[in-house]
Amino acid sequence: MPTVHVSLAHRSYDIAIGHGILAETSARCRGWCGLDEPGSVLVVTDSNLVDSHAATVADGFVSDGWLVGRHVLEPGEPSKSLEAARTMYDSLVELPADRGTLVVAVGGGVVGDAAGFVAATYARGIPLVGVPTTLLAQVDSSVGGKVAVNHPRAKNLIGAFHQPSGVLIDIGTLESLPERDYRSGLAEVIKYGVILDAEFFDYLEQNVEGLNGRDLDVLGHVVARSCELKAQIVEQDERETTGVRAVLNYGHTFAHAHEALAGYGELLHGEAVAIGMVQASRLAEKLGRIDALTTRRQVTLLEAVGLPVTAPRGPAADEIIDRMLLDKKTAGGRLKFVLPTRMGHVELVDEVDEALVRDVLA
Repeated sequence: MPTVHVSLAHRSYDIAIGHGILAETSARCRGWCGLDEPGSVLVVTDSNLVDSHAATVADGFVSDGWLVGRHVLEPGEPSKSLEAARTMYDSLVELPADRGTLVVAVGGGVVGDAAGFVAATYARGIPLVGVPTTLLAQVDSSVGGKVAVNHPRAKNLIGAFHQPSGVLIDIGTLESLPERDYRSGLAEVIKYGVILDAEFFDYLEQNVEGLNGRDLDVLGHVVARSCELKAQIVEQDERETTGVRAVLNYGHTFAHAHEALAGYGELLHGEAVAIGMVQASRLAEKLGRIDALTTRRQVTLLEAVGLPVTAPRGPAADEIIDRMLLDKKTAGGRLKFVLPTRMGHVELVDEVDEALVRDVLA
């Protein structure tokens, strides 16, 4: 399988993709970090993986002579918090860590984001390596250097940009991924087709059976192409200063509000993104930017892979809009949305009539 290169001058790195490569993490890290001999590492994971994938990674470091520390988080969004970060700082102090110590994040997006935030802020920044084990993390959160913890009122509000030294993706980890978590990751995969690559969207429509059956050939292509597409955007706008990277947030303005109001962890991120994409597409319809077929294709594909397309009952439109105003794209109290103009292309749109947003939410 291909290695995807993320080209960011001196912050460039490789994404190694393969099957059965978890045990290679130690050797890959030495190469990525330019180390002549083993150093020290803190392996961060969650309790669901501590005796499986994380053990494979940690044992490899031990066998190669590294000083190895382990830190285990509780699964779920509550671990993306300042309190959880404090416990990771404690583990680094106890190791003891120095500026050459690696933080290796083995797990899903929560582990990657939280461990990455700690790596970005401990000693003003130490090396980070991602070993994402969920589809969502493999195709999205492990690529691009965004690390963060949540504030009680908004997702990812406290964070930084901290590029990894490398990312190792073993698609074999997807074989044991719980069904709901696996399907959650497919939302971000489908997103790439809508925003950047109409041919990729066609491929996903034609390979629903392979996606649902976790066919390794299909997954290998899906993961590699998703990483390539995200890398292309990150290379153009690493720190979200030009607006190019904003296209990756398609559906997320709606999604983050639904996640927060449902209570972090009640609605998985990919489930919220699926709902948010449909709502964003319907908003684009109301603005005359796309036809109904573009929305219908998204709904059909999302439903075919078992994702929700309607928001849970509960919060009123006013409450949802208040949460949406905390979105990072908001400026001067005006909501901005990433909206499609055709399959494979989206644009950032501001000054959207709030009444249209309310219509969509209704």
